[in-house]
Amino acid sequence: MEDLTIASKKAYNKKIGMEVLFTRTLIIVALLLIVLVLGIMTTLIIESLPSIKSLGFKFLWSKTWDPVNNIYGGYPFLLGTVLTSFIALAISIPFSFAIAVYLGEYNSKGWLSNLLKNIVELIAAVPSVIYGFWGLLVLVPIVRDFETKFNILPYGIGIFTASIILSIMIIPYAASMGRELIKMVPSNLKEGAYSLGATRFEVIKSVIFPYTKSGLFAGVLLSLGRALGETMAVTMVIGNTSLIPTSIFSPGNTMASVIANEFTEADHTLYLSALIELGLFLFCVTVVINIIGKFIINKFSNN
Repeated sequence: MEDLTIASKKAYNKKIGMEVLFTRTLIIVALLLIVLVLGIMTTLIIESLPSIKSLGFKFLWSKTWDPVNNIYGGYPFLLGTVLTSFIALAISIPFSFAIAVYLGEYNSKGWLSNLLKNIVELIAAVPSVIYGFWGLLVLVPIVRDFETKFNILPYGIGIFTASIILSIMIIPYAASMGRELIKMVPSNLKEGAYSLGATRFEVIKSVIFPYTKSGLFAGVLLSLGRALGETMAVTMVIGNTSLIPTSIFSPGNTMASVIANEFTEADHTLYLSALIELGLFLFCVTVVINIIGKFIINKFSNN
């Protein structure tokens, strides 16, 4: 009997030891991730110092980018980033919410639902360069024909084309989160509304959307963060010009695309530092958007 008790204690102590080891491992990994992010940010700040000291804050609203004459202004790329990201967000939101409602409320089970869910997830898994190729071969000619019909300079490439590509790429993020949130709505709330004579549309409008609005907004913010940092697909279809776009159909550049295009060509310290400063600003904006999104998600979960 004593041997059995001793063996049980050893087994229990072993389990406790494994639990402690596992917990410490998770803590170490989490700390390493924090150190990695802080290290990236510190590196960006250090490498950006020559540009910050030389150009100051006027760098962000200066309108001329001319490396030949050592003139650097990030406003054209800031404007291009904002335009492409928010136009893409405006295009994607109706599709994202429609997919979320259909898969979360109308058809949440069955082979068709699983097929559509896998297709939506596959959209997020496709490499961005593939979207870029598709944009050049298929979307650019369509946009060029559209511009010709409305007497717009038929560039084909430009802000509008890049926004369409981006909108397709970010649909899965808000759609997947929205689907899961809609499935989390308590059934008694929906059944109560149905018992009062509400139609399905009225239940979605008056019960589901109000209950999930914080989470849906967080999904939109996460989609925006994804759009801000996209590089390759945008680079291939936006036109890559340092001029300020005069309309959404004009060629332009984003902060990410100009870094991708010119980083290897930066032949002196200030040029390279200006590009890294763009990267620092993009990093900070993306981090802030993701933090806001996570905060809203946590608030929704606690409610």
